[in-house]
Amino acid sequence: MSGRRVTTGPGGLRIATEPLEGVRSVALGVWIGVGSRYERPDEAGISHFIEHMLFKGTRRRSAEEIAQIFDGLGGEVNAATSKDYTVVYTRVLDEHLERALPVLAEMLIEPAWTDLAQERDVVLEEIAMYEDDPHDQVHDLIGEAVFPGQALGRPVIGSAEVIGAVGEDEVRAFHRGHYVAPNMVVAAAGSVDHDRLVALCGEALAALPAAGENGYFEPAVPGRPTLVVKEKPTEQYHLALGGPSFDRNDPRRHAQSVLDTLLGGSMSSRLFQEVREKRGLAYSVGSYSVGYADSGQVGVYLGTREESLVTACAVIARELRRIVEEPVPADELRRTKDHLKGRLVLGLESPATRMNRLGKAILGQTELLSIDEVIERVEAVTAEDVRRLAEEFWRPECMSAAAIGPRSDAIRSALEPLAPELAG
Repeated sequence: MSGRRVTTGPGGLRIATEPLEGVRSVALGVWIGVGSRYERPDEAGISHFIEHMLFKGTRRRSAEEIAQIFDGLGGEVNAATSKDYTVVYTRVLDEHLERALPVLAEMLIEPAWTDLAQERDVVLEEIAMYEDDPHDQVHDLIGEAVFPGQALGRPVIGSAEVIGAVGEDEVRAFHRGHYVAPNMVVAAAGSVDHDRLVALCGEALAALPAAGENGYFEPAVPGRPTLVVKEKPTEQYHLALGGPSFDRNDPRRHAQSVLDTLLGGSMSSRLFQEVREKRGLAYSVGSYSVGYADSGQVGVYLGTREESLVTACAVIARELRRIVEEPVPADELRRTKDHLKGRLVLGLESPATRMNRLGKAILGQTELLSIDEVIERVEAVTAEDVRRLAEEFWRPECMSAAAIGPRSDAIRSALEPLAPELAG
């Protein structure tokens, strides 16, 4: 895209912009290359905890003052932590960018680390809430099954044991090691001037260290198919299937998007139609795929009552095998591609979506394509491309399973048509 620009500053900080015509707002995000993937077992959850602490005030401003500033700008400020990045982001009117960026920078560089014990209690409450939400927890259980005993398989939120014991010295050291200029990207999209943003970053983020620790990074090592069951008195059974896939730079990622959308990523997808619409077996069913630096994961999720569990799993097993055994009809492939293209183009009308795409690509060193280039690659996907991917990554007998529900025997019975070895 002709308007997109990237500049690397003297300390290694990367600044990327993508101007959009016809908007008066700027979506701005500071991306840090650290998440749960970069934590040792005794640090599990510390990236997410630091994200919380960034909002608890700086050396010069209280948490309330920061909230008042962004409210006064008519904007929003928030953050998120994933397995491989943390992002702090805001969206403001273009005329307020010069006031918003210095506050955001101050939060990142000079957190006050006050109220650490109080915020620890908040995060412990969040972990307790997560433990009470099987819909979210089952996705982490399948991650642990696919990548057993390693950082990539651990929940981003961490554990109560680690967070309950972590001290200020450990938090400061982790922040000092990762919140450094070469490990950060400032991304902005909307009504933004690149040269002006570079100058603003040079002022606001000049205090960022130019180097930190090399960092802990554990290579992904997918395990053998396994079953993880957590018995819990829930109203529904929550089941996830998952298996390893390829990394985020793999050229097959566009074919994977087509397959994922066709299988369970839209209202006309096979799983949604066969499980929910035609049979009423579940309210929530779908598929997903995600890529990491050196690996990836595919998955299917189902939430249903016990009386529907066996039938729903049989339908899922049939649909997963059908993609391998039967060529995708031309009209279905066409509809799936059109859905993907429409979702892409409509999403990129938002400055926030553009900023997210830009920040992730620069931080993760992934290929950043124009809309036309993405569409061209989606259009090039064939039915045989889809079949080969399904055969390699989506065969149910080669996937792990994780489930939460009242009875483990009911879960094992339901898994019989999907993965007999796991059921046994």
